[in-house]
Amino acid sequence: MLLPPKVAHGVAEGSVTLAFRRWRAPDVRPGATFRTVAGVVHVDDVAVVDPTAITDDDAHAAGWVDAARLRRQLDKGEVGLATYRITLSWAGPDPRVALREQADLSDAEVAEIDARLERLDRASSHGPWTMATLDIIGRRPRTRAPDLAAEMGRERDPFKIDVRKLKNLGLTRSFDVGYEISPRGRSYLERTTRRLV
Repeated sequence: MLLPPKVAHGVAEGSVTLAFRRWRAPDVRPGATFRTVAGVVHVDDVAVVDPTAITDDDAHAAGWVDAARLRRQLDKGEVGLATYRITLSWAGPDPRVALREQADLSDAEVAEIDARLERLDRASSHGPWTMATLDIIGRRPRTRAPDLAAEMGRERDPFKIDVRKLKNLGLTRSFDVGYEISPRGRSYLERTTRRLV
């Protein structure tokens, strides 16, 4: 489930506790968590509602000015889908943020990252990619993902999915445009014996 940055920050601050979506089937279930720009959000409840019963208070809790505007936004979607009321709460900061700052790596941590990257390379349908991707991000920080992907001879979306795998390991960080090697990633690259294939 995607939340706009303003809404995600509202959940983190406690001013936003609801979201409304039109779906064929729920995209999230109670108890699930997902990452946003403001940290991890917890799904407390998911229920089908009558959109005409949405109140102004409900709309405010979802970050909208009033119920009429919220309903107009919902009406832009596919006709005939159920309207879901999702109750949200902030679960805490994104653990990847803290991880990427942990640059004092032990030999065991370097070996563990080596093993994780080797597994990603082995599982790839397009061959080893981890070190080449770290290399290009290091050489071209904050460069548009389509430009990086093109230089590697790859499609943008699969490239971005792969970069997200590196981010999950704390090795990169994302910006509105492009990526950078994180402090943890720089430390890893200085210590590892793995090289570009």
